[in-house]
Amino acid sequence: MNNITTKIHSLRQAIAEATLTVSNPDTLEAVRANQVPKGNVFEMSRAAGLLAIKKTSDVIPDCHPLPIEFAAIRSEIRGDQIHIEVEVHAIYRTGVEVEAMHGAAVTALTMYDMLKPIDKGVEIGTIRLLKKKGGKSQFRDHIGLDVRAAVIVCSDSVSAGTKTDQAGLAIQEKLAQWEVKIAHYQIIPDEPEAIQQMVERYTGTDAVDLLLFTGGTGLSPRDVTPETIQPMLDREIPGVMEAARAHGQERTPFAMLSRGVAGMRAKTLIITLPGSTNGARETMDALFPYVLHIFRVAEGMRHEG
Repeated sequence: MNNITTKIHSLRQAIAEATLTVSNPDTLEAVRANQVPKGNVFEMSRAAGLLAIKKTSDVIPDCHPLPIEFAAIRSEIRGDQIHIEVEVHAIYRTGVEVEAMHGAAVTALTMYDMLKPIDKGVEIGTIRLLKKKGGKSQFRDHIGLDVRAAVIVCSDSVSAGTKTDQAGLAIQEKLAQWEVKIAHYQIIPDEPEAIQQMVERYTGTDAVDLLLFTGGTGLSPRDVTPETIQPMLDREIPGVMEAARAHGQERTPFAMLSRGVAGMRAKTLIITLPGSTNGARETMDALFPYVLHIFRVAEGMRHEG
């Protein structure tokens, strides 16, 4: 099974369909009149389809068990066919496409089983996904916006050369996945003056769209990044760090100790991330590509203006 622990919970939706074709018009008349010997075709197949949706991970090895929070099965007669549409919703880390298709398949197979005694030519047709929604693929509206970033590593030991940077490199790898250009990468000590200089430079003369600091968000005496940056923000965005801490808290109880801040200074989005490599990666997973929507909003405002 694929590792989905880095993904966030989001609303996932999928709609799938299947068709069942009969060879005798009398078959459909029997369905309409509820005269099929094995029972009500629509109700029996609907019940089977709902069970199939919930049991998908039991029969398809690589499917993750997930909480199904809505399922609907709609069947109707069209010409010489019965059309089946299955809709599934869940708030989870992975999509529900296979659940919807499995539900459609079993609904059609149940109809086949009920109708074959009276119609030897009944056939199951196409089973396919019609629509899906949710997950990171839904949030790619930043593509084409030419977002430029600066990554600043705040670390006394890395700055002194006694330790190699890992967190800053991990952040750059994550940014590359979302087509964000790395314009600048610098290492500085945990000093308020050095942090202030970076903020002033990359929101002023060398302004970037996105300014990321890693390090200095903990509780040691030298961790001064949040209190240095917060007064320099024009507008704080509390929800950014709320999302990061909630994501981290699912993985370690120590995430609640992070004091990161985020907000806008002029036209630059500033985000502070933990100094640990895992903490930085997890925060990036929690926030990206979703925070990049800010630049789509800004682009729209410029066009309106």
